[in-house]
Amino acid sequence: MPPLPKSYAPLLAELKERVRTAQVKAALAVNTELIRLYWHIGKGILEAQKEQGWGAKVIDRLAGDLRAAFPDMRGFSPRNLKYMRSFAEAWTDPAIVQRVSAQLPWWHNVMLLSRLQGQELREWYARKAIQHGWSAPILDLQIETRLHEREGKAVTNFARTLPPGRSDLAQQLLKDPYTFDFLTIEGDAKERKVEKSMMDNVQKLLLELGMGFSFAGRQVRFEVGGDEFRIDLLFYHLKLRCFVVIDLKARPFEPEFAGKLNFYLAAVDEQMRHEGDAPTIGLLLVRGKRNRLVVEYALRTIASPMGVAEWTSTPREKLPKKLRDALPSVEQLEERLPPAHEQAP
Repeated sequence: MPPLPKSYAPLLAELKERVRTAQVKAALAVNTELIRLYWHIGKGILEAQKEQGWGAKVIDRLAGDLRAAFPDMRGFSPRNLKYMRSFAEAWTDPAIVQRVSAQLPWWHNVMLLSRLQGQELREWYARKAIQHGWSAPILDLQIETRLHEREGKAVTNFARTLPPGRSDLAQQLLKDPYTFDFLTIEGDAKERKVEKSMMDNVQKLLLELGMGFSFAGRQVRFEVGGDEFRIDLLFYHLKLRCFVVIDLKARPFEPEFAGKLNFYLAAVDEQMRHEGDAPTIGLLLVRGKRNRLVVEYALRTIASPMGVAEWTSTPREKLPKKLRDALPSVEQLEERLPPAHEQAP
């Protein structure tokens, strides 16, 4: 075979990327049409039930006839048809279905119906799933840990130490509490043991921290005036364009913790921050209930941006089985979903 021209490899790489992009677009288009189809089927069933009093046996017959007509197409079980009906009943506006639900796979939509009460909350999780690209198991985990009640709840001094738009974004990126149920620790574990367990589960740690956190190091060493210090966990946030120092404590908040974290932030800004990076942000994670007013007092005169949040974990033997095991598959999720007639209103 004659040698290939130099232009061959770049062209091949470009064509591969075009094929992959086309495959993704085709998959999204197929999903959009499938969700739209399911909504129309559900709407038809819903109207027939209201106007003609269809019962469960008619839906069973409809499922059988649809499967007979389209033997190669999955999704026409009686149970799934009842979910389609519930889907159309919950999402009454076709425009919202197109903008939100159609961007999620069907089992994401079923989970939103089954696990959540109220359309506003379902839409909140739907938009988060779209924004972050959550898989079905990850969406399940975020619902289980009630992300909507934790996001943006950390005590911070961002409003005073960061520009307005940036402070709002940074505030929303922090949670309170953080749930680290993946930690393999027992009882009153020391900080270093907790930290090691986090590193053993770094992918799950990043998931709980949220989108944009990139791991930069553990026990990061630096010197000041010949004295050596170490930072527990160092991250870089891709959206905020800054380092994030996490100082980990296995006990409730004490005011001196804030002073130590402030020292770390000054050192990172001086020794590690690159040109174009925004000022470093600190996150103090404490274990156990803390006095919110004490935290607010401690942060009041600190000039560096930092937040304080609680972290929690559940002893493994006390965890629900679905959180104790590895994240479930979509098939396992389907098994856990209640019958369509028992979905949350």
